[in-house]
Amino acid sequence: MSRNPNMLRTLIGLGLVLIIVLGYAVHSNTVDSEYYMYETTNSEQTSELIQLEENLTEWYFISNEAITWINTTVLGAPQGTTLVVDASGTEWYHTPSLGQNDRDFNCKEFAPDYVELIETCIKGSFHEISLDEQNVMIGLVSTELPIGGLGSLQADNLNEANESIQEIMDRNTGTISWKISLVDSNGELISSQGIEVNNTITTHDLISVEEFKLDPIQESIYSFATLVGCFTLLLILPMIAYFSAVYKEKKDEEVRARTPEIEIEK
Repeated sequence: MSRNPNMLRTLIGLGLVLIIVLGYAVHSNTVDSEYYMYETTNSEQTSELIQLEENLTEWYFISNEAITWINTTVLGAPQGTTLVVDASGTEWYHTPSLGQNDRDFNCKEFAPDYVELIETCIKGSFHEISLDEQNVMIGLVSTELPIGGLGSLQADNLNEANESIQEIMDRNTGTISWKISLVDSNGELISSQGIEVNNTITTHDLISVEEFKLDPIQESIYSFATLVGCFTLLLILPMIAYFSAVYKEKKDEEVRARTPEIEIEK
């Protein structure tokens, strides 16, 4: 490299071209990302439970909204009681770890290779738990709706994004009849005296849709700094090799200059 400085100039030129090309790619994707963000309400509503038969632990309510979470809490139930929540007209997801921050679960797909690491939700029209182990049942009705109220999707334009999001909302909006029951070990309803049952659902309504955008100036600065850093790292080794070779050549020249010529007697 020390004898061919054109190689160094070529590396610098290629690096600058790489910075310009990648910088333009980052900037263009930042300005026109083709991703759209949408916001929905994320409201928790208390369900009005209607007791089917007086003094018996069986209630029902009807929902007509797009729902993600359903939360049923039972207080004062005797030992050996089982809570059963049945949804007529849809299937929903449940696992004992659902909603717990310190537990890992997956409700979107079944992963047989990770069953020992991640708990998989069970999908069905009804689910049950033993109230001896816990008094709260948490269920997930839809995996398409944004759980936190913020979602994103890819679309060619704003109109297509609005249509896709509206399809998601319509697909997850419907009338569901819910039945909540408390049964004993024989599957029979127990007395409701002294028992309190509360149920809440989390509903979603579309608020807004907008194109995902970042600050192009800020992102360009970040991307340029990153590319320059990568380019610098790529040049470190060649530059070290180049200057080492030049330094060695100079030292050799100095050694040769200080060494007297020895005449060889013929």
